[in-house]
Amino acid sequence: MPFQYTNKRHTTHFLHEGITKKGNPKYYFSTRTGGKLLDKIPKGYEVYEHPANGQVFLRKIQPKRITDTEKNIVDKSLERLNRPRRYICDIKKRIITIYESNQDIDRLKELFGDLAGSGLSEDESALMAVIDKAVNYSPVMRFILEDDEKRTFIAERFCFLGSIDDWTYRGS
Repeated sequence: MPFQYTNKRHTTHFLHEGITKKGNPKYYFSTRTGGKLLDKIPKGYEVYEHPANGQVFLRKIQPKRITDTEKNIVDKSLERLNRPRRYICDIKKRIITIYESNQDIDRLKELFGDLAGSGLSEDESALMAVIDKAVNYSPVMRFILEDDEKRTFIAERFCFLGSIDDWTYRGS
């Protein structure tokens, strides 16, 4: 059976193997089942889902620079936020990035619940599956590991002013 991965948008992707121009193997995910499908992830690789759009990749296993405790602190802080937006924490190498949904989740629940009638609004999991397909995310904040020994981080916020559209320093 081919290796499958279902992303946050509830789309199933199949792992494929191809060949580069130099004759080396390349691995990729596709929603199609044609081509050479793999049964398992090759050794030394891991599945990575981009938090902003749910795109699925196969990448080499990343060295773990951020501890589980540090990730848990960020996750718990995000859970405590009482906002109509949803947040995703993503880790790449030395950077913890916080993504915020571009849509108001509570408003989408109301909207999709009203459109589907009373039947869908009673089934929370079906309603959330519809919402998961509609929601997009943008990076809003990140913490960069500055010192491995002291475990200090630099905080940056994404600036959406149009003329800047880049990360701005917030402190350490």
